Amino acid sequence: MYIPHYYKNENLEEVKKFIKENSFGILINQVDGKPWATHIPLELDIDENGKDILVSHISRANPQWKEFEKEPKVLCIFNGPHSYISSSWYKEEEVPTWDYIAVHVYGKLTILSEEAVMDSLHKLVNKHEKSSKNPISLNDMSAKTLRQVKGVVGFKIEVTDIQAAFKLSQTRPKDHAEIIKNLNKGDVTSKEIARHIKKQST
Repeated sequence: MYIPHYYKNENLEEVKKFIKENSFGILINQVDGKPWATHIPLELDIDENGKDILVSHISRANPQWKEFEKEPKVLCIFNGPHSYISSSWYKEEEVPTWDYIAVHVYGKLTILSEEAVMDSLHKLVNKHEKSSKNPISLNDMSAKTLRQVKGVVGFKIEVTDIQAAFKLSQTRPKDHAEIIKNLNKGDVTSKEIARHIKKQST
């Protein structure tokens, strides 16, 4: 990913936190010589050797998985908040732009055993059910229901590179107050960009 140096975020802990909070990503590889993308939860974890991994699964009906063993190198994209930035908010004349946060993770994919897939599904469900008023657990489900697991292909991705772009008006510090004020009049994502600009400028 092309990232101008002033937008590159090399704070690995902050980037990992972003991935965990925005874990619904895009898995990209090649299928029959064409780019193929699937939108899925990609959970950041650590393997038995202490290495960063992403864990997920896709439907067995999705032809994407049939290419995994042939070419295990994949790209995962995580998108965060984004917002249009009007140059009317600047003190000096300039073109408008767009602020955003995006992370690209490159890695090598390995298909998981059915047992490992089930373990990952327990972790995924428990993570997202913990704040539910009436949390469900896979432990309470019948064997018949859980047979659906046979319809998915689970995998882990050993992370080889992380590239993070946090474009937050870093080149216009004198305009931050006005940018933040106007973003806070907008929708939820605009307000989230305002929060990030304020955070990185303090």
